[in-house]
Amino acid sequence: MFMLAMRSIRHRPGRFLATLLSAFLGAAVIMTFNSMHDTAAQDGVDATSAETLSTAAGVVGGYGTLLVFFAVASALTVNVRQRAAELALLRCSGATAAQLRRMVVGEAVAVALVGAASAIGPAMLGGGALLEVFRDSGQVAGSVDHSFGPIAYLTGLGITLLASAGAAFLAVRRATRGHERRDRARTFLAYAALLTGAGAVCSTFAFSAADAALMAPPAYGAILLSVGCALRAPRLLEAVLDRLPLSGASGWLAVRNLRERAGHLAGILVSLILFTAVATATLTMQAVESDTVEKLGATKSVDDKTLETLNFTVVGIIVVFVCVMLVNSLYAATSYRAREFGQQRLAGATAGQVLGTVGAEGLILTVTGVLFGAPAALAGIVPFTVVRTDGVLPGEFLGIGAAVVAIAATVTLGTSLATARRMLRTPAVGAVAVAS
Repeated sequence: MFMLAMRSIRHRPGRFLATLLSAFLGAAVIMTFNSMHDTAAQDGVDATSAETLSTAAGVVGGYGTLLVFFAVASALTVNVRQRAAELALLRCSGATAAQLRRMVVGEAVAVALVGAASAIGPAMLGGGALLEVFRDSGQVAGSVDHSFGPIAYLTGLGITLLASAGAAFLAVRRATRGHERRDRARTFLAYAALLTGAGAVCSTFAFSAADAALMAPPAYGAILLSVGCALRAPRLLEAVLDRLPLSGASGWLAVRNLRERAGHLAGILVSLILFTAVATATLTMQAVESDTVEKLGATKSVDDKTLETLNFTVVGIIVVFVCVMLVNSLYAATSYRAREFGQQRLAGATAGQVLGTVGAEGLILTVTGVLFGAPAALAGIVPFTVVRTDGVLPGEFLGIGAAVVAIAATVTLGTSLATARRMLRTPAVGAVAVAS
């Protein structure tokens, strides 16, 4: 099965481009920040600098691990779903479920190894640039030199390969598992995340305005609440579709298509909900903290500067990964519909009507992601603002929220429409014949 996996990669390298890109970015982030551990472990590094570097590596390295897993899992889930006919043919040829799992996992590990190895050079440059940012802001002594050592290599390669293998195993297992059993597990995890997130958010009121860890409970609470909503993405999309007052051919067809493919679009909604909640909550709380410190006339400590840097870095990483996940998922989901677009045109639909349907679908997905991501963000923002400033809803929320929504809409609609326009360049008869 391993040789079959290698032949599959050589025969269709484009199929694994999304997995390669996710592994490359994930390994680059993990190695960049974990090289701070190597830097902090050098002789002659003072305690304050070592603590700053270790904190950055621990926090962002943990986020990077989760993000690379979700990004690779998203790409592999789409890949496995689109290979359903191929996998079914292998089963009919005598392959067992265990052999199919080994094949898919072998493909993922091979691609991840190439991506991780390619990320070593960029990670070295990124680690040096990150250390320069810490030195320029006074968080790390100017005498500290960057070190890219065994911790960076081992964590980058090890975590990327393990995350890719685990994501591949879950993707192929999900494809062969019963829907009822899968739904029960997803429901349990969703409610567990929602309850834990609500508890974290409520615990914010146990802190005082001067506590250094005040931002942690609402931030983690917002993330967990968004994860809970994301796990219920198919059901949430169906609830929104039941209440949409859309009219016209494009609107009616968009709602019908989304209703039929609600389960397949879960990955896109997960990305939108997480991006909206995490980016809005983190940036808004950091803006409130910075404005409060400025109004009080206080000087930011090293810990305050480190926290601010980490917040912006984490949001930046999330933006990049979510954009990659969205583009990969949307491109795969839209390009897979070439035959459907050809049939619609043969039935009398114009290219403009097909694009209108795709645009309406993208708009509905964006609205759904924002509709459930924004409340999760507010659940963390409001308690933090109440404790820190005695206010309720900070003025920064509207501007930051609008920017986040604009990015989400641009990526979703831009990718969907650009991919659909490319598919429409193929003559309708040719698209139907090739897809068949």
